[in-house]
Amino acid sequence: MRIMAASVVALGIGSASAQDKDKLLLATATDLSGAYSDIAGLSSVAAIKMAIEDFGSEVNGMKIEYIVADHQNKPDISASFVRKWVAQNKIDALVDVTLTPAAIAAQAIANENNIISLFSGSGATALINQGCSPISFLWSYDTYAMPRGFAPTIKAGEKWYLITVNYAFGHQMEESLVKNLHEKGGKLINSVRYPLGNNDFSSYLLTAASSGADVIGLVSAGSDLINLVKQAREFGLPRRGQRLATPSIFENDIDAIGLEVAQGLVTNSGFYWDRTPESRKFGERFLARYGKVPNMLNAGAYSMTMHYLKAVKAAGTKEAKAVAAKMREIPIDDFFAQNGKIRADGRMVHDMFISQVKTPAESTGRWDVFKVLETLPGDEVAYPLAASTCPLVKKEG
Repeated sequence: MRIMAASVVALGIGSASAQDKDKLLLATATDLSGAYSDIAGLSSVAAIKMAIEDFGSEVNGMKIEYIVADHQNKPDISASFVRKWVAQNKIDALVDVTLTPAAIAAQAIANENNIISLFSGSGATALINQGCSPISFLWSYDTYAMPRGFAPTIKAGEKWYLITVNYAFGHQMEESLVKNLHEKGGKLINSVRYPLGNNDFSSYLLTAASSGADVIGLVSAGSDLINLVKQAREFGLPRRGQRLATPSIFENDIDAIGLEVAQGLVTNSGFYWDRTPESRKFGERFLARYGKVPNMLNAGAYSMTMHYLKAVKAAGTKEAKAVAAKMREIPIDDFFAQNGKIRADGRMVHDMFISQVKTPAESTGRWDVFKVLETLPGDEVAYPLAASTCPLVKKEG
């Protein structure tokens, strides 16, 4: 099925001309053609569509419809789509907006118009701080949790050099990583920032190679991260004894990089498709549909969409505040999160997993890429409520 910008994705459940009261309209503004299109764009759209179809494509007599748009990683384009959807299409929920600035802008529009917003592809802590709302939810990760879970791999006395993507996602991840680095007794030599969508990292990597750093930290994602890891190997950084590290790498990335190059990388994630029988069953279904196994962002997109639809059914209405209240009442226990819970700030807290990329000898197949080293309790790695600026959070004392 071809996905077109701002078009209703046909699910065999009716048309966009149906009366508002007779339909439930979901919308996604994401990257369908750029750096994040594979890890969080096309793949998460496929997961959301699966959730809608698995639910039954209808709820409380309302046909479920789904709109998808390519925001091209441009916040202004994303905001334009969302405003149009609110004014003309009368959407009921935003189910994922990737790219931090785009997600923050979309959340603000949704909050102002009493529309549910759900985020898996963006983990900006701003979404659960200044942007927090009773009707907004951050599902899969946050930019505090990813580096925090990565902290056990940091060794005292190690010297680090960071190469970071230059926008809010990278800035927040770097800030958290540096804090953990100092707590563990590591030393930051320097950090440099590059523009999103960069292809040539030679100058950044050559400078890092000559810095005397023990570890080159890659605070990046998607095709940028793939290029960084490949080029770092080409320039021989590991042969110099410099370890590569990244707080976020997904199955899609490893498949593109290859185990020979990616082996040994340690990362943090909230989901691995081959960890449990339930996650494996979903992973195999998703693989048959998308051609690749699901990563954390895809699995989270499915989970949050399904949970939202269950809440609509339980509430007997699509009114945002009533649905949001049911989302907090209904238990979260699926292939993605076991005993998950939604906090006052909208963060869905679940366990995270420190994982290491397997060697070619350890892997039994194309998608057998991670070995889980440690389970991290969600309460210990999620952004701390004690530091929250969300007005919905009650502070003790």
